[in-house]
Amino acid sequence: MSKEALMTPAISVSHLSKTYAGGFQALNDINLDIRHGEIFALLGPNGAGKTTLIGIICGIVNPTSGRVAVNGHDIIADYRAARSLIGLVPQEIATDAFASVWSTVSFSRGLFGKPANPALIEKVLKDLSLWDKKGEKIMTLSGGMKRRLMIAKALAHEPQVLFLDEPTAGVDVELRKDMWDMVRALRAAGTTIILTTHYIEEAEQMADRIGVINKGELILVENKAELMRKLGRKQLTLELRAPIAMLPPALAKYRLALADGGSELVYSYDTQSEHTGITELLDDLHRAGLRFKDLQTTERSLEDIFVGLVRQKP
Repeated sequence: MSKEALMTPAISVSHLSKTYAGGFQALNDINLDIRHGEIFALLGPNGAGKTTLIGIICGIVNPTSGRVAVNGHDIIADYRAARSLIGLVPQEIATDAFASVWSTVSFSRGLFGKPANPALIEKVLKDLSLWDKKGEKIMTLSGGMKRRLMIAKALAHEPQVLFLDEPTAGVDVELRKDMWDMVRALRAAGTTIILTTHYIEEAEQMADRIGVINKGELILVENKAELMRKLGRKQLTLELRAPIAMLPPALAKYRLALADGGSELVYSYDTQSEHTGITELLDDLHRAGLRFKDLQTTERSLEDIFVGLVRQKP
């Protein structure tokens, strides 16, 4: 890909809105640029607008207003060029149960007007551990294999951008990790990945950037590491030598939480702050006559951050 092409976003969404016939507004003024070769995770609760946004970009759902371009190609004015650059793995597994794995994947390539390429289909099936099933009918495959088959179909026409809509829903932990490895390999080969997921650890493991969508609005887009740095909080847990029934009034300013039947004190503090307050807290605990026998710190997870962001949205 040329340097000029790389400067154009892989996906550019401008002032995109979608209101359905019944009056429900699924998306409200979405603005988003997705970079070439990144893994972008889109998080949000059920009904937040994730699938509607993907559907519009992929040409399945018509927007009410706004513009979307795929590598500079408008999804409406230049539909064929835009759609040919995209591979979509939907949530639903929809295939001809009586067709073979090989014919299904080959047919998907042909739908985009691509010439037959048995070597490519073989590579895709081998990469997804489906090669030994190439002659099997789809009805004989396990749920995890069917999920991988959907990815193979999406990759058959060599898209530059791959949408994975809840790709590991309903698959076991081992297969989920295998699929993470496959996604990383695709990204390493230059494919741009857009991932929607309910599994917070999936975004935490995979994403370069994270977008949070709620009630049809994109409330945050941030580099994952920066998001964790900005919004992450640490907790200091102090295991007391003897349990207490209530906190001394002198400690009220620290907003401590009692845990484990009064045997633990939990103190939350901002990781960015120059002044954590821990030294003062320990001094005040000593003055209050509270002694502890152990302490540990834990860092706030991406799941905690996500839940907090969604709760803040009215």
